[in-house]
Amino acid sequence: MTSSLSTVPLIKDPDRLESRLKEIPPVPGVYFMRDNNDRILYIGKSKKLRSRVRSYFRDSQQLSPRIALMVQQVCEIEFIVTDTEAESLALEANLIKQHQPNFNVLLKDDKKYPYLCITWSEDYPRIFITRKRKLGNRKDRYYGPYVDSTALRNTLHLVKQIFPLRQRPQPLFKNRPCLNYDIGRCPGVCQQLISPEDYRQIVQKVAMVFQGRTEELVGILSEQMQQAAEALNFEQAAKLRDRIAGLNSLNSDQKVALPDDRISRDAIALAKNRHHACIQLFQIRAGQLVGRLGFVTSAENAESGEILQRVLEEHYQHVESVEIPTEILVQSDLTDGPMLAEWLSDRKGRKVAIVTPQRQTKADLLEMVERNAEYELQRLQRQSDRNAEALQDLAELLDLPDWPRRIECYDISHIQGSDAVASRVVFVDGMPAKQHYRRYKIRNPEVRSGHSDDFASLAEVLGRRFRHSRGDLDLCINAPDWPDLVAIDGGKGQLSTVVEVLEQLEIADVLTVVSLAKQREEIFRPGESAPVPSDPEQPGVQLLRRVRDEAHRFAVTFHRQQRGDRMRRSRLDEIPGLGFQRQKQLLAHFHSIDYLRVATPEQIAEVPGIGPRLARQIYEYFHP
Repeated sequence: MTSSLSTVPLIKDPDRLESRLKEIPPVPGVYFMRDNNDRILYIGKSKKLRSRVRSYFRDSQQLSPRIALMVQQVCEIEFIVTDTEAESLALEANLIKQHQPNFNVLLKDDKKYPYLCITWSEDYPRIFITRKRKLGNRKDRYYGPYVDSTALRNTLHLVKQIFPLRQRPQPLFKNRPCLNYDIGRCPGVCQQLISPEDYRQIVQKVAMVFQGRTEELVGILSEQMQQAAEALNFEQAAKLRDRIAGLNSLNSDQKVALPDDRISRDAIALAKNRHHACIQLFQIRAGQLVGRLGFVTSAENAESGEILQRVLEEHYQHVESVEIPTEILVQSDLTDGPMLAEWLSDRKGRKVAIVTPQRQTKADLLEMVERNAEYELQRLQRQSDRNAEALQDLAELLDLPDWPRRIECYDISHIQGSDAVASRVVFVDGMPAKQHYRRYKIRNPEVRSGHSDDFASLAEVLGRRFRHSRGDLDLCINAPDWPDLVAIDGGKGQLSTVVEVLEQLEIADVLTVVSLAKQREEIFRPGESAPVPSDPEQPGVQLLRRVRDEAHRFAVTFHRQQRGDRMRRSRLDEIPGLGFQRQKQLLAHFHSIDYLRVATPEQIAEVPGIGPRLARQIYEYFHP
């Protein structure tokens, strides 16, 4: 159900809010929160829609900072009713996957735990470890997050020895495979010596390992080995035998086992303090621990059962049905365990039990999971204490009224003016917030090869960052992306340039800006000729140095990327009739100028969009 959109938040229009709440029925369903641009902020479900939605707008309701910020932006509420609460959970999961609202992210992606990614969207899927779960192509699959990164890397290394998989992100040679093909480590993906269908079948077997279905995979391979032996194909049978032996070695070092090896189960427990909750999920398959996943979320105004409920809902939304275990052991009773069990049972196609054990082996297992969560919480608390100490010291050093929870830092990178770029990095509560990082290409025509101007580049970047602040200043200051502190990599000259730009935008009085000079790690403030008295090793200065170094790293990385792209295209720009798109197609086909140089006209003409005449021109350019 939908209605007309208003640009005024509902919380500022009590009459419209009350009228809208009365329209929502007290039945199971899913609700949407939309902002003034008609974007979906949040999707939720409830067995009584009216009561649940009304709870967001009660003055007495203790909301987390994340949800409180969301409520301030809600301009419209929509809903879809369902017959049962289990149906509302299934619908919520599908809608979240489709729309991916920002405020539905419960589990923080802080790059601490790695994932394993399989790019099913490609003809020849890649398998790699990443610290970021990108919301890219929906066909790609992510497994994790894994707590033990060393074990994950060892497993992937062993898997690449057991199964013939692509070993390189880019081909080593243009016209022939590398040594990995000759020794049986790679099926020749770079030269397409294996069909996409056959290669995907190999990758599907690899996926079973990371789904905790190793025993099932061993059974399938054993049957194939027997069939190969009966057909007198002893070479294939020997290969399958070696793969089975390698898969068995994956579990040879397991130190956790349960006597009941017939049931696959997950065990989940948490440890929390006032601010954070650390959750550990142990995956037990065939009586052995095959995976240990870790999650971190906010614990403010939330009970343990509520946190576990939401973590399980979000986790199982991203797994395939075969990965759902038949039994889930939970540390404490969930807020709505029967509904979650019904939803999981429907997805799996068989009964899934959610149990809170009190004694014997299962209780001992949960105690071990909770102990691991406690250790992780202690480590997180120590890190949080160090960041709090640094933020407090920085606030005292700069005479700030409060801790600078959001710090932005800017840096410029170029080589004598060529490929000039800038970076913005953001630290929130002393930790990098990479989702807020930004990269800028310098547009100033005066900044070019042989003529650099860091002052003009900084003026341009800061102007682009804060040019929308000329309007409602109070609204800008209270916005979630408004910085408490802006740091500039440079000395007094760079700082003066930035302050001049902020004065033109009429925000210099409400924005705290400092610069950090590299040589002596000195901090300068506007209007003061002498640096701020400080010790380079005190916590606040060290935090500012970390922010500055991260801005420098981010800017240099972007500059090298731009310079590399320009150098790859520079020679091709000289060929008449070869535009940007055709250059991209050539580089995507040959991977480098060197391979293109030795190609024949017929090979060049195989590239889409390159006809025989243009191929001859390209060949003659390299062979005058």
